[in-house]
Amino acid sequence: MSKLFLIPTPIGNLEDITLRALRILKEEVDLVLAEDTRTTGNLLRHYGISKKIQAHHLHNEHQTASNYANLISGGLRVAYLSDAGSPGISDPGFLLVRACIEKGVDVESLPGATAFVPALVNSGLPCDRFLFEGFLPHKKGRQTRLIELSSYPFTIVFYESPHRIGKSLTQMAEFFGGERRACVSRELTKLFEENRRGTLAELAQHFSSNTTKGEIVIIVEGASKKKTIDESEDDQ
Repeated sequence: MSKLFLIPTPIGNLEDITLRALRILKEEVDLVLAEDTRTTGNLLRHYGISKKIQAHHLHNEHQTASNYANLISGGLRVAYLSDAGSPGISDPGFLLVRACIEKGVDVESLPGATAFVPALVNSGLPCDRFLFEGFLPHKKGRQTRLIELSSYPFTIVFYESPHRIGKSLTQMAEFFGGERRACVSRELTKLFEENRRGTLAELAQHFSSNTTKGEIVIIVEGASKKKTIDESEDDQ
């Protein structure tokens, strides 16, 4: 029976993959689609899995999603793996899922590794309610979005790249207030994992002055209730 499996992959430590994911990759799929065939190939080789791998990534997903959905609906059982973490979370995968659903293909999404959950819990900031923002717009709409988020009352989760981290924290300090608490997590699950906590002003100064490597998650405290109330009164 045809099916699309969405399989989370380790965000750093190769041990962070489930036994169920390994079993499905070994025994139940005919083809593996990968955001990066080299990264997925290394993972499969590490676990002694030999499967045909084809590319499905950000630059070709609009062209390939429908074609792969047709192949799957024809009887194939296919796994999709992004580079790290869960497919579809700030990674390709959504278009393929939608195309498969439109064709009546069964989609099974496995639980597993994702970067923002350990970063959020480790931040020490409230995590009972939060907004996952992912990557901010690089240019158009960036400041508008930061202004919109500045009064959001719950913890906010961002993804960011190493070469933009200093700029992003500086802008957050400007629009949210430099005193707002935050935590920057990078290299999660790896040997040199870092979780640096402080105010946005302190973190902006640190990361603007130091070279940073690795994937990054920024956790920012929500606006205080007093600030939210004051802004609401100003609008009236």
